[in-house]
Amino acid sequence: MKLNIGCGFSKAEGFLNLDKYPACKPDQVMDAEVRPWPFDDNSVDEVLFNHSLEHMGADTEVFLGLLQELYRVCKPGAKVQINVPHPWHDNFINDPTHVRIITPVMFTLFSKRICNEWVAQGVPNTALALYLDVDFEVRGTNVFLEERHLSRLSSGEISYEQVSQLMRVENNVVLETHIELEVIKA
Repeated sequence: MKLNIGCGFSKAEGFLNLDKYPACKPDQVMDAEVRPWPFDDNSVDEVLFNHSLEHMGADTEVFLGLLQELYRVCKPGAKVQINVPHPWHDNFINDPTHVRIITPVMFTLFSKRICNEWVAQGVPNTALALYLDVDFEVRGTNVFLEERHLSRLSSGEISYEQVSQLMRVENNVVLETHIELEVIKA
């Protein structure tokens, strides 16, 4: 089973398209913030959050519960693809329904491997994977640059190092981020 959670009007072929708003005509109406989800434990092979996860979990406990449900329903090795607007882009900033910043680094908090390393080293990061008994590993990230920066990079006008610097100090450099997670279960 493959889930497209928060599909809106963007249906994905081969996925069960889920959204809390009937107006977008999902395959099934489901509010991902409400637990439990109507799926069995270890029943999902793949999940897609395509410009939807940043709309969920304004309340921290709700967001953490959503990640626990995601973990519960996913099979070992399941793939979770998350596509979000970059938090320093006007597309994120100007939408009042964007309630949560999603970054690849945030997901290190949900990796038992990394959290155990932090505990062993006495690092004061929040070991959410251990608190919540979830385990996700980031398997890939991709950033998509605004066209003006992409063309400057492609032409050699600026280097990758300069783009990296711009990403740290300017808005509207990165349009969106794609994050791929793997669900780790024994």
